[in-house]
Amino acid sequence: MTAPGENLRINGDRLWDSIHEMAKIGPGVAGGSNRQTVTDEDGEGRKLFQSWCEDAGCTMGVDQMGTMFMRREGSDPDALPVYVGSHLDTQPTGGRYDGVLGVLAGLEIVRTLNDLNIKTKHPIVVTNWTNEEGARFAPPMLASGVFADVHTQDWAYAIEDADGKKFGDELERIGWRGDEEVGARKMKAFFELHIEQGPILEIENVDIGVVTHGQGLSWTQLTVLGKDSHTGSTPMPMRRNAGLGMARILDLVDEIAWSHKPDAVGAAGHIEVYPNSRNVIPGKVVFTVDFRSPNLAVIQDMEKRLAEGAKKICDDMGLSVEIEKIGGFDPVEFDETCVQAIRDAAERLGYSHRNIISGAGHDACWVNKVAPTAMVMCPCVGGLSHNEAEEISKEWSTAGAEVLFHAVVETAEIIG
Repeated sequence: MTAPGENLRINGDRLWDSIHEMAKIGPGVAGGSNRQTVTDEDGEGRKLFQSWCEDAGCTMGVDQMGTMFMRREGSDPDALPVYVGSHLDTQPTGGRYDGVLGVLAGLEIVRTLNDLNIKTKHPIVVTNWTNEEGARFAPPMLASGVFADVHTQDWAYAIEDADGKKFGDELERIGWRGDEEVGARKMKAFFELHIEQGPILEIENVDIGVVTHGQGLSWTQLTVLGKDSHTGSTPMPMRRNAGLGMARILDLVDEIAWSHKPDAVGAAGHIEVYPNSRNVIPGKVVFTVDFRSPNLAVIQDMEKRLAEGAKKICDDMGLSVEIEKIGGFDPVEFDETCVQAIRDAAERLGYSHRNIISGAGHDACWVNKVAPTAMVMCPCVGGLSHNEAEEISKEWSTAGAEVLFHAVVETAEIIG
């Protein structure tokens, strides 16, 4: 394959303007975005993206999960397309860049090719995956999960939000349930640009993260049972404090994660305490431990040590514990050829780069099951994401999009 010349660059100002134009739809209360999946705001954002892509000469396909596929033709209509994209949906208090950067950088690739009158052998398809965030309808990466046959479509349609509304019904309501069979499309490759959502690139002053792996994830729900009793009148030796049992288990979680440094992490973000009254010793707690590592054996070891350690802690305290694995996925190793295309692009363009492991889940993690896939990352300020204060610079977005452009176009094969 012929690599694009180092003089080929995207229009960073146009990309930046498009990002902030999209942010006007579903604005947050503090400068970010609230464009949750299959809401009216999501529908409005989709229409704007569609209009931009059609103005750039793309034709649209939409599958039955609502994923948008905007196609720029190649010289060989039978050649497998190169796909590029991410997601336009956000958290309820999300930033302007998470997901959006990857989708609109894909659009910028098409616009730049048009500007330069460059044709590629393989079609290029800019993709907006439905419900990557999983904020309104859990789990995350829902549409790409159905595409990769991780979930069934019927199961996805039946998922309910906090108000009891079903995903399938809401997708139909906003008018974005397409006709295409999910997963029928075949890909030569898939590339995704994303902000890091972590602090490494910024701290090390590195322009580009070449994502080699995605962390595996394990969610284990623990229910610790003790006895509700008065905080003032129950003697210390007679207490069966489920909250204290949880605290000791969480200390164990931290110890287990540290034992597999530097790449393993662990914590509990979801915690429910019953009866949650100021003067009642908790008789029940329910919490979810989130372990992550790029090594499956490490995840399995952390799960085993958690189960054994939690049971011993509770036995010693006169408590009972129920343990249930409620979610997760295995670590991802991205395609070597696609990863090398990203690394080569960064070097060709003169950007500093380093290998990096994605600590968050992305649509690319599921697509990797069915097509050669890789990711590009750019820094974000303070590593902050899933927060309205999420921030990147125009220079970072431009660098990431230029590396993406070169990797995609090289894979799609320039013909003139």
